[in-house]
Amino acid sequence: MKKRTQLKLKQWGIIIFCWLIVGIFITIYDFLVLNTGFSQGPSEDYSFLMSLAMNTGSALVGALLGGSFLVFYVNVIYREKPYGYTILAVSLSYILIISFIILALGFITVPIKTGKPIYDPVSRSAFTNLLFDTSRIKNFLIWSVVVALTQLFLQISTKFGNGSFWNILRGKYNIPREENRIFMSVDLNSSTAIAEKLGDEKFHELLKDFYSDITNPILDNNAEIYQYVGDEVIVAWKYSDGIEGNRCINCFFDMKRTLENYKSKYLEKYGFIPSFKAGIHWGKVIVGEIGIIKRDITYSGDVMNTIARIRNKCKELDVELIASAELLSLLSLPTNYSTKSLGAIKLRGKEKEVLLSTLVPTVL
Repeated sequence: MKKRTQLKLKQWGIIIFCWLIVGIFITIYDFLVLNTGFSQGPSEDYSFLMSLAMNTGSALVGALLGGSFLVFYVNVIYREKPYGYTILAVSLSYILIISFIILALGFITVPIKTGKPIYDPVSRSAFTNLLFDTSRIKNFLIWSVVVALTQLFLQISTKFGNGSFWNILRGKYNIPREENRIFMSVDLNSSTAIAEKLGDEKFHELLKDFYSDITNPILDNNAEIYQYVGDEVIVAWKYSDGIEGNRCINCFFDMKRTLENYKSKYLEKYGFIPSFKAGIHWGKVIVGEIGIIKRDITYSGDVMNTIARIRNKCKELDVELIASAELLSLLSLPTNYSTKSLGAIKLRGKEKEVLLSTLVPTVL
């Protein structure tokens, strides 16, 4: 299963769990309100277990339908659309889903309560009362807030990146810690000349397309997007994730294949297929949360300076990909990769020389 699918299923699972908890809280809240000193008590038809079944059943059906709609459709199809499009799509779908849930639960629960089939006059009267009961309006308002908050958190999660928002919430990096990480710095080739040719607005559109198209290969190789810096994107792996299956190397060539698959789109819109170069390195970094007005998780350390300088060597040495020999020694590269040593090179601003290599697949 691809990593992007796993992430979506994880989001969907969290929505299902949280919405079920909300359904339970609504049931308990109703029970407590009905048994306060200001209430005349529950009606004869009230049953805590039936109320629990209806609320959790509504939550489950809503999460299965609405949650999947948010995760697998709205936040994919409307990813490049203005946020207003998303709100409109969510609002319309929410109304339809809630209407479906109420009707479905009515058809199920009313015959159970009345002991008569749904077409019986007694059941039809009970069904009408259920549809127009004020509790339906109360639940509609509550679930409106729940759906809005769910969509908000999905958007915030997308903004901060996979796992970063959760790490900020639980304060994982309030105290900086040292971690082993692998980084790949990817840079669009001839960006200055392209920007002059296309103009600022069209160049920005190109960057959006480029970053959007390389996202899935990055996610599929279990990486995270750390930063966008102009025409550069920095990709990061946890050490074990990047080493396993040579993901840190495969990612580069998967991105190349993806752009090749979209060549007709780029040729039609821009008149050329964008290309890029990359540098890959690993090492110990300090991971910590910074910022007051805007919170962010950042990496700092010598490896961050080194990775940029490795990438800059690509143009000078006329190669697409350069990796530190130190990183390559940790990998078990298959025979379909060919490596070539570039020798020990002293990078600008560093005293110690770094042994670099380039590699290409024998079969792309």
